[in-house]
Amino acid sequence: MKKYCILALFCCLSYLAAAQSPVEKGLESINRTSAEAYIGFLAHDELQGREAGYHGSKIAAQYIASLLQAMGIQPVGDSYFQPFEAYRRERQKRGKLEVHPDSITLFKREVHQKLSMTNILGMIPGKNTSEYAIVGAHFDHLGIDPALEGDQIYNGADDNASGVSAVLQIARAFITSGKQPERNIIFAFWDGEEKGLLGSRYFVQTCPFISQIKGYLNFDMIGRNNKPQQPMHVVYFYTEANPTFGKWLKEDIKKYNLRLFCQSGSSYYLVSYRWAPGLPSTLRSYRQTELGEDSGDNQSILSECLESGERKRVLSYTFNNSLYNFCTGSPMML
Repeated sequence: MKKYCILALFCCLSYLAAAQSPVEKGLESINRTSAEAYIGFLAHDELQGREAGYHGSKIAAQYIASLLQAMGIQPVGDSYFQPFEAYRRERQKRGKLEVHPDSITLFKREVHQKLSMTNILGMIPGKNTSEYAIVGAHFDHLGIDPALEGDQIYNGADDNASGVSAVLQIARAFITSGKQPERNIIFAFWDGEEKGLLGSRYFVQTCPFISQIKGYLNFDMIGRNNKPQQPMHVVYFYTEANPTFGKWLKEDIKKYNLRLFCQSGSSYYLVSYRWAPGLPSTLRSYRQTELGEDSGDNQSILSECLESGERKRVLSYTFNNSLYNFCTGSPMML
């Protein structure tokens, strides 16, 4: 009798597993334990604030690439790494870092500074190989300030280890879903954002398929809030030029009773896609914060970043029922 009961239970569990939709399978893979692991590593003191061009940022890049490889996500091209260099005049002369080849040529004619950085790019091939959707976040932060009294490390748990964690969990959710997306999905982790959106700008300048990108979703500082009295307050921006994402988002807010404030916005602050005319910067998820770039953004706020696994799940629900629909549903030209 006991054997029959075990067999019946096994059959029941198998049936339930088979009955799960791809979205449900993906959602089940999103969890607080993974978020703690990702954020805890990236915001650790040993990474020294992940300043772009320096040792900590390079460790972070290797870490992210290894996670993508372990998930079974293939690189874009031959490598997960998209290295690039940024130049500027030496420190006695004012100027910002640049990645444009014309600016670099001018800087090389005089005494200059150079920083080597790298974006991390992974991809899940879609059925339609001529179209792309991108999910991204920057992984660099501010590094160390030796002049600070006390804690000198800008750990960047919220800015932006939290955003990297979200993209990594979304990537794994796609793999777990077992469903091939309609379009190619690129998971992009930008370097040099804090120094002037350098990594995403370089990607836009050099991407051979820039006109084939149909949508971009960015995660930035999703861990803590500028409104303590509203702990679940999250702001999403989408561009009026491509209102479909805004429509999906509003539908999800109502359907899942999500505590999100949704508003339209300019594509100006959508990472570096503002330098790509005609590219549909369709949706940017933005965790509004006014807490500043302080060295207190470290593991002491890790519990705040992860105080509720539902916060990550809220963002993931929105993704899985908006961008997931965009990536895996019927082809739709924006």
